[in-house]
Amino acid sequence: MRVAIFGKNITKESRPFVEDLYQKLNALSTAIYVNRKLNKYIQEYCDLQLSFHEYASHEELLQYKPDFLMTLGGDGTMLDAVTMVRDSGIPILGVNLGRLGFLSNVSKEKVSAAIDALAQQAYSIEERVLLNMQSDALDLEMNFALNEVAVSRKDTTAMITVHTYINDEYLNSYWADGLIVSTPTGSTGYSLSCGGPIIMPGSDCFVLTPIAPHNLNVRPFVIPNDCEIKLKVEGREKQFLVSLDSRIYTIESGAELQIRLERFKIKLVKTDIQDFSSTLRNKLLWGLDRRN
Repeated sequence: MRVAIFGKNITKESRPFVEDLYQKLNALSTAIYVNRKLNKYIQEYCDLQLSFHEYASHEELLQYKPDFLMTLGGDGTMLDAVTMVRDSGIPILGVNLGRLGFLSNVSKEKVSAAIDALAQQAYSIEERVLLNMQSDALDLEMNFALNEVAVSRKDTTAMITVHTYINDEYLNSYWADGLIVSTPTGSTGYSLSCGGPIIMPGSDCFVLTPIAPHNLNVRPFVIPNDCEIKLKVEGREKQFLVSLDSRIYTIESGAELQIRLERFKIKLVKTDIQDFSSTLRNKLLWGLDRRN
């Protein structure tokens, strides 16, 4: 088995877990490839007495042809890992080192069982769709997002106006702090915090969620994911922000964005020890009412 490991900041409290994880993988004769930033931490702070092959880019990762990529951190770490995997088809298993996450939903207490599932091929693959964003105002190498594409105001407290079109038909002009275009995966992220619906993974839809809209009768809007979305943003300031997951860019007022379904999907590893329903109950504290 060939496993790539990706992580960013590992807390001091997580050090024993990281050591146990690598010992577990090594005991299974696993070929291990570690992201350079994480490997630097391991060499300095973990008493493993092991050396690993390193990678620092998408191209270097592909050279090792890993069977899986395992992320250590939270949902933000998982989103960063997507920029490493891209359209390679490498399945991702997210291990959460802090609070329970929606993407990184294997707790560190259950990671040993998850590794055994990988070794025994006792898992399934769940595909997640992405958004693709195009704009003449931006030349991006990575113009995709697993969670959402969001536009928002910059350097001002004034609202912006987001003129929105679906398949070239005018839908609405949102007077708001911004607008989120979310996938089902991203429905439990930024969109949810702005009042958007929770969408079951695998649903063939996107959701448009306004950020603090001026008109209180404006609500999140679910659309089929084969629609093409066009956004044109105007405001008092000359610039606004556009984010693709955690990657943020500045763009000029009046620029147009075209958003559609990305041609490739991200593969997530799903084992018997985690599922979306139990993650929802644990994360959102459903079922704590005595009547349940």
